[in-house]
Amino acid sequence: MSFIISRIVNPSSAKWLYRSLSTTQCTRKMELGNERWHEPSSVPGTSKTYMWPSYNERVHLPEEGLIRPAYVTHMRSMIKHSPKRMWYYASFVRGLTVDEALKQLSFIDRKGAHIIREVIEEAVELAVAEHDVEYRTNLWIAESLSDVCDRIKGYRRHARMRFGIVEYKYVNYYVRLEEGRPPKHYYSVKEAKTPEEQLNEWLNEHRRKEIPRI
Repeated sequence: MSFIISRIVNPSSAKWLYRSLSTTQCTRKMELGNERWHEPSSVPGTSKTYMWPSYNERVHLPEEGLIRPAYVTHMRSMIKHSPKRMWYYASFVRGLTVDEALKQLSFIDRKGAHIIREVIEEAVELAVAEHDVEYRTNLWIAESLSDVCDRIKGYRRHARMRFGIVEYKYVNYYVRLEEGRPPKHYYSVKEAKTPEEQLNEWLNEHRRKEIPRI
């Protein structure tokens, strides 16, 4: 039992566990932080390793009174696409259900939208096959991110023996699906508040003010 706990407890908070281990068990404390869910994983299409797929291997401590919904993380690397344009498609599907996101992306006839649709479908299959999600329609997009993966510079020949620099940009796309229904307002800024809530927020904001000392 001590060995199982030592593999799931955070290394920073597991010092109390080391004192209770026997001499033979103390050798296992070196394994803390070296589990497979702390190691970067390789992704098809590139030689780089990423931490995003490793979240699928993490083990969470049970908390009393808290039901943690199932989630799955998935990504695609080295996508030949503009980073600025991919950001629009990634932020477009945040907070939507999987069915609604796939339906909305099917109306956008762009390369980035097609790629994100494929990645979401792969994540749904991964959730059903490996994470025991009962209903594939009971998933929503909790996180949808993109960043720059690589920039490869090239040259373009112009007239009169001149050359111009060309940048070939590649991006990564990350998605995290979570089981359950999405929140009513994904962004708290857009949440509609009643007059009473606005008044209480205004009062609390002014009560937190401090008069600077001279």
